[in-house]
Amino acid sequence: MYGDGGWGGQQTHTGQQPPYGGQPQQYPEQPQSQQQYGDWGDGGPAAYGHQSQYDQYGQQHPEPQYDQYGRPQYDQQQYGGQPQSQHQQGHDNGGWGSGADPQAQYPADPSDPYGQQAAYGTDQPDYYGTPEAYPPPEPPTRRRAEPEPQRTDWDPGPDEGEHAFFAGGDPDEDDEAADEGRGERRSRGAKPKKRRNGCACLVVCLVLGGGVAGIGYFGYQFYQERFGAAPDYAGDGNGEQVTVTIPKGAGGSTIGQELKRQGVVKSVDAFIAAQQSNPRGKSIQDGVYTLQKEMSAESAVELLLSPKSRSNLIVAEGRRNVDVYKAIDKQIGVDEGTTAKVAETEWKNLGLPEWAMNHKDVKDPLEGFLYPSSYSAAKGQKPEDVLKQMVARANERYEEIGLEEKAEGLGLKSPWELLTVASLVQAEGKTHDDFRKMSEVIYNRLKPTNTETNQELQFDSTFNYLKGQSEIRISESEINSNPDPYNTYTNKGLPPGPIGNPGEEALKAALTPTSDGWMYFVATDGVSKTEFAETHDEFLKLKDKFDAVSGN
Repeated sequence: MYGDGGWGGQQTHTGQQPPYGGQPQQYPEQPQSQQQYGDWGDGGPAAYGHQSQYDQYGQQHPEPQYDQYGRPQYDQQQYGGQPQSQHQQGHDNGGWGSGADPQAQYPADPSDPYGQQAAYGTDQPDYYGTPEAYPPPEPPTRRRAEPEPQRTDWDPGPDEGEHAFFAGGDPDEDDEAADEGRGERRSRGAKPKKRRNGCACLVVCLVLGGGVAGIGYFGYQFYQERFGAAPDYAGDGNGEQVTVTIPKGAGGSTIGQELKRQGVVKSVDAFIAAQQSNPRGKSIQDGVYTLQKEMSAESAVELLLSPKSRSNLIVAEGRRNVDVYKAIDKQIGVDEGTTAKVAETEWKNLGLPEWAMNHKDVKDPLEGFLYPSSYSAAKGQKPEDVLKQMVARANERYEEIGLEEKAEGLGLKSPWELLTVASLVQAEGKTHDDFRKMSEVIYNRLKPTNTETNQELQFDSTFNYLKGQSEIRISESEINSNPDPYNTYTNKGLPPGPIGNPGEEALKAALTPTSDGWMYFVATDGVSKTEFAETHDEFLKLKDKFDAVSGN
């Protein structure tokens, strides 16, 4: 079927077996054109798949060899640049004249942008006749190196290797070698490339070194901020005192910022950590403190929790205004009596609520409004500023507990009377457990149905207030002879106003009295033990117990 140039003749030279079991490959849709080969015997036509294949540019491609897995094996001529075997050279000299062996046609490599082009120097006729109607598959031929466009940037890909500048070689020699490998040619008259000198390398190294150092520095700062210990001083301070004011409601961050600003602690984070690690750390109160500069955060927290460091004025529960005025004078360094004079003349301008104004027979309109707490009071402050702090604190607290709204529900005329009840509870009660019982005694004696005392409170505390004293034993003759409105032995109902500054527990007791029927009480030990009674007979028994203890 085939001549000397057919499949069998060709394979005798290469030692290959015909693919597909030696059967000719047929393409019924394509017309078979007979080819005349002058030097190949009878010149019979070879079937498609066994005859020499030509691409659209007339170049021949060899038939592939197949290994045991059916994969095509190409000879060295297909990839160019390799020496031809003696068999191939024999073909070139033996009958073709074009210098190319018959080659099989394969599809072009889609990744090769030049795969559709013919090999350099070939000029073969189109043996198919109508390539537009049925173009043959394009082979994966290696193109001849063409000059590439001049690139303006340099980005080495995975196949281009490392540039000599970074590999340690001569960068100019490497550039020239790369130009030759890619077929690049420098145009005549082009300006020669500038050689990199040692200064450029040094500049690059310095820039890179500076970048690494900068990254390292900021990385260290980031680590310190996130994971490192906060900056802190050591010890109890350098001996230089400083006055620090902690505002009301300040949290750890606010306190830490103020301490850092004053030079007491080194960082806010160190103070917050020390405060959180201290079991009492959250109980730091507002006020004025005397600290030292450059203290450790732990030492600063301890000193803020110590009363020794406070430059504050502490108003205790139940203290009368006259005592508070004296304490303010001493704290701010003014003459005794200065604050009392300001209170007497300026009380209307210190922030009292409307319901606390213009009550008859009141000895001190500010009584009950110097709320028990800790206040900032240091030398140089004005008395009126300190008083305004106290009145504002009282107003805030009284609004929170609803003093004005709850008075009517307790049978009282106004929040002023409720505040007065709370001051009596604070003055007569010895312990917090007594406060609610004492509150019930007051409300029971104020009732119009009270026939035991006929609406008279008969409290020694009110008489002591008007006398400016604190006596337990008061003679009946002294009490009964004094008609002052604050004397609850000679006047029915409540005194004209509060007799002190009630604290939190006394205020709550005034709002929530017990309901056990208590009408009487006696401090049976004369100091701190108070016992209660419902009837007059029970009261007399408690009085006998008191007389036995006091020696009456």
